[in-house]
Amino acid sequence: MRLVVSRYGIAMSANRPLAAEEVVATAGEREVLEAFVDYYRQVLVGKLAGLSDDDVRCRLVPSRTTLIGLVKHAAAVERGWFHHHLAQRPREQIDANSRGDDASWEVAADETIADVVAEYEMACTESRRIAARMAIDDTVPHPHLGRVSLRWTYVHMIEEMARHAGHADILREQIDGATGD
Repeated sequence: MRLVVSRYGIAMSANRPLAAEEVVATAGEREVLEAFVDYYRQVLVGKLAGLSDDDVRCRLVPSRTTLIGLVKHAAAVERGWFHHHLAQRPREQIDANSRGDDASWEVAADETIADVVAEYEMACTESRRIAARMAIDDTVPHPHLGRVSLRWTYVHMIEEMARHAGHADILREQIDGATGD
């Protein structure tokens, strides 16, 4: 099995992304958490592969959820947890949505898959940079939770991204029958 490192830092076989547990099954806590976050980031973006801009905008459920909207929303969630909360940047100093609210699902008519994926990749790159400056036990103030640690943020992001990867699984299967990572 040939392994390479994807743009998300995830090991890939020649045919499929390796699950996070396959990559770091004996690693330390931080490496395991980072691998799972990156794995679900990759899976979410991978759900857009091979589809047209019309396909990814298709609404197949009553909510605003679309494949491209999931990635747009995920970028906002990255900016909210890493850029705003962990880096303590005021939201006004963050270039795009950092709330993960209803508006974070909206994709402009002129935005392409490439545009939204690039936005997400930039948000993830900055998230990794912020996290790299912190120890796993470092905490920051949070307006509703008191304080949150980098560890808690990683676990929350795994929860968030895995949930949305599941949504993306269902939408992609409805569009063209494709299943799996």
